[in-house]
Amino acid sequence: MTERALRLGTRRSKLAMAQSGQVAEAVRQLTGRPVELVEITTYGDTSREHLAQIGGTGVFVAALRDALARDEVDFAVHSLKDLPTAQPEELTLAAVPVREDPRDILVARDGMTFAELPEGARVGTGSPRRMAQLNAYARSHGMTIETVPIRGNIDTRIGYVHKGELDAVVLAAAGLSRVGRTDEVTDFLSVDTVLPAPGQGALAIECAAHNASLAAALAELDDPYTRAAVTAERSLLAALEAGCSAPVGALADLLADGQIVKEMRLRGVVGTTDGSTLVQLSTTGPVPATETQAMALGRELAAEMLAKGAAGLMGERAL
Repeated sequence: MTERALRLGTRRSKLAMAQSGQVAEAVRQLTGRPVELVEITTYGDTSREHLAQIGGTGVFVAALRDALARDEVDFAVHSLKDLPTAQPEELTLAAVPVREDPRDILVARDGMTFAELPEGARVGTGSPRRMAQLNAYARSHGMTIETVPIRGNIDTRIGYVHKGELDAVVLAAAGLSRVGRTDEVTDFLSVDTVLPAPGQGALAIECAAHNASLAAALAELDDPYTRAAVTAERSLLAALEAGCSAPVGALADLLADGQIVKEMRLRGVVGTTDGSTLVQLSTTGPVPATETQAMALGRELAAEMLAKGAAGLMGERAL
């Protein structure tokens, strides 16, 4: 008797299907069991409102988690940056695979880099985090840009540039890589210019906490360094009491001495969307060996950022 197929819950977008397809193949190879994709429409996919108004990117996660809780799917794949920082007790984050490029990228007309954009260039992004940092960078380099709020899938966003409605759009490098569109990139934005969203470029594989055998199998896909990094980043976000739509950037990276990984550096930024005020700090410590240590790294940096006035930059949530 063949074992029944594992059901993998996924959003329907081209990007989500590409991500989930890659995970499904890895799980097939690990378990020897067939994996079928179960497409689930989320409120975030059907609503036309701006993400910040409908509760941030968490709206993409709720329907998948509901399907897990109702046993309609066995496991789900999320973009980690969409996951709310609080983990529900009935679900387990079974694996965080090796992270892709965490950077943001620019797709601009005429192959332009960010530095080459004309005076008053219209740059599209749905992210307050990107707006804050792009505007701050432009201010400090004597550039004038106008950030224009947009949403929609990758095709829709790049389409604004191709149609001439915008001079450029900013997207996540990992997303373009997963759908095979990296040839569209005109500039990779250095993390020194724009810190990514906490967890950007990483995937989260979630299953029901009671399904111990599946969780153990999925755990084979976990990358401990990626997990430590994103745990520190998300702990920073949680300690700032910020939702997924808050203007917070964070990146933890490993500092190696030759082949030996010695330390983890965590950088964080929070700012007003016009870029007039940014609080940007970093901290370095031993590579966290436990989730508790990774979370402590995030909390420590958040406390320093709050002491420097970060709370006042978070929008009304921080009042």
